[in-house]
Amino acid sequence: MNIHFPDMDEAPTRADVEAAAALLRRWACAASADDVEAFGPILPSDAGLELSRVYPKAFEVDAKYIRGLPDLQNGPSSLIRGAQRHIQHVGISNFRLPIRFKTRDNGPLQLETSVTGSVSLDADKKGINMSRIMRTFYRHSEETFSFDVIDRALDDYKADLESFDARIQMRLSFPMKVESLRSGLSGYQYYDIALELVEIDAQRHKVIHLDYVYSSTCPCSLELAEHARARRGQLATPHSQRSVARISVMVAPYESCLWFEDLVDLCRLAVPTETQVMVKREDEQAFAELNAANPIFVEDAARLFCEQLQLDPRIGDFRVIASHQESLHSHDAISVLTEGPTFAQTSLDPRTFESLFHIG
Repeated sequence: MNIHFPDMDEAPTRADVEAAAALLRRWACAASADDVEAFGPILPSDAGLELSRVYPKAFEVDAKYIRGLPDLQNGPSSLIRGAQRHIQHVGISNFRLPIRFKTRDNGPLQLETSVTGSVSLDADKKGINMSRIMRTFYRHSEETFSFDVIDRALDDYKADLESFDARIQMRLSFPMKVESLRSGLSGYQYYDIALELVEIDAQRHKVIHLDYVYSSTCPCSLELAEHARARRGQLATPHSQRSVARISVMVAPYESCLWFEDLVDLCRLAVPTETQVMVKREDEQAFAELNAANPIFVEDAARLFCEQLQLDPRIGDFRVIASHQESLHSHDAISVLTEGPTFAQTSLDPRTFESLFHIG
């Protein structure tokens, strides 16, 4: 005969659960290691353990122990929180290491580099093991970097993380020796550069970003100053200011190498009033003359850079963002010019122009 009590179908209360957990703990204290392992999935996490407060320096892990470690990021899709959607970029940003780069004129050069690596994540995957990105990149870190090396690193990313799309970005400060205008002195100019290799829908895109810093003399202010001198004998100076252009170019496939130095040379051809490194009095006078010979509004700067970029067959789509950080106004003058669909966008990051501030 089966006897059914009405309370048998009621869900256990919190007190019932706590009592059961306490019973399991008491049992685990006297149970064998095999019994504890057999009931491990249902035991409280602290069952039978007397927690140590001393770091176990001598403890060594073996393969079995590692296999038993929890790995939530590779868990089933049932663990996903929020919308079960495809994510375009998941990864890590700003891990730094010294990297050797090829240069056009002086052989390999080792520079501190900030690396960002990301991959796409399918809608049914919980996450990725972030450390794999660093480990994968480190396998190539002793090589002298070029886009060919970044290509191979990206292949490894995709294989290790089982992803369709991936991206590597490398930011660095690139030194070039620059001659003064008249004194014969020279010094190092440093250029903020970023390399990107992006794969989307099985198509790879190679992009170089360069921040070029120059002086811009206002054409209107120059004419007004000259008017005051000529008509009234009044000494007046035109206003000029430190300015920054962020040049972003897509490297055309199957063309010869586009060196960092080549991109800097294109910028100098477009706008020759680059800020100076080593300056004596004769150089300062020469710089004033150079600015007077090349007065530019921010619109002029964007078009002058565009003109030179269009002439180079190694460059496909590009974008020019220019910021003239006014000495007359308490605001900046800005312009954005894009060529082709790669950099065309409806919305700009709200802090885009703030990031163009150059710290010497």
